[in-house]
Amino acid sequence: MPNGIILLDKPRGLTSNGALQRVRKAFGANSAGHVGTLDPMATGMLPICLDEATKVIAEIESGAKAYEFTLQLGTRTDTGDAEGQVVETQPIPAPDDAAIEAALAGFRGPQLQVPPMYSALKREGRPLYELARQGVEVDRAARPIEILRFDLLERGADFLRLACECAKGTYIRVLGEDLARALGTVGHLTQLRRTWVVPFRDMPMVSLEAALSGAAEARGLMPPDAALAALPQARLSPDQVASVRNGQTVRQDADPLPTTGKRVRLYGPAGEFLGLAEAMPDGWLQPRRLLRSATSTAAS
Repeated sequence: MPNGIILLDKPRGLTSNGALQRVRKAFGANSAGHVGTLDPMATGMLPICLDEATKVIAEIESGAKAYEFTLQLGTRTDTGDAEGQVVETQPIPAPDDAAIEAALAGFRGPQLQVPPMYSALKREGRPLYELARQGVEVDRAARPIEILRFDLLERGADFLRLACECAKGTYIRVLGEDLARALGTVGHLTQLRRTWVVPFRDMPMVSLEAALSGAAEARGLMPPDAALAALPQARLSPDQVASVRNGQTVRQDADPLPTTGKRVRLYGPAGEFLGLAEAMPDGWLQPRRLLRSATSTAAS
């Protein structure tokens, strides 16, 4: 099976699921999943996990993400981006750099954000975007987010180009709209690019064309544990491998012992990646997410 991770550079105009299905089909994978959804208008890093690598998605999807985007001032759309219809216009003020920085500073750190109607969140089993397309708006509870970085890259008479690093669950379209309001006007996104996803910062992306053309040779495919380098690891004996394959706990004498509750990478005696375990008290490891077959390793 093509177990592994591809750092796809998603093109504009394609949904995240559309990109996922094209890659899955090209590689002949039975299953696939992506980390963090990108809107059709958005481009950039979309990690795609194939077959057994889908078992590490939960370990990486909660990481921080970085974006660059352009905020068009003076007009608001129903979707918050250029794909929607203009629903409001307002005059564009002329704030100086100090006023813009003050507005940006007000968004840095932990805060609450109301999700947009045009999102995949569900209400009574129906995605909100389906309701939005019918002209129905429902109340949405604000959710905690955290903006780690929010900086101005460029400004024009009617636009701002910005860089943002944020925690999981942040809607950049809403952030742009909220910033426009803080500057005394309205706005919407005309360009959005995700530049990296933890733990793949500064790693090269693969274009969709390159991913599809290189599928037969598995070019661009990283091993599943390439996403887990920050986790502690344990090397198991053949007997311990047999035990964890049967769902049994095993004990490690590592110094220091992994923190209780933390995920631990498991490797066999030849360095093959076996999957993940949870650290229990006194050095015991409880297997949690095991791969069905051994894979090449990124362990050091």
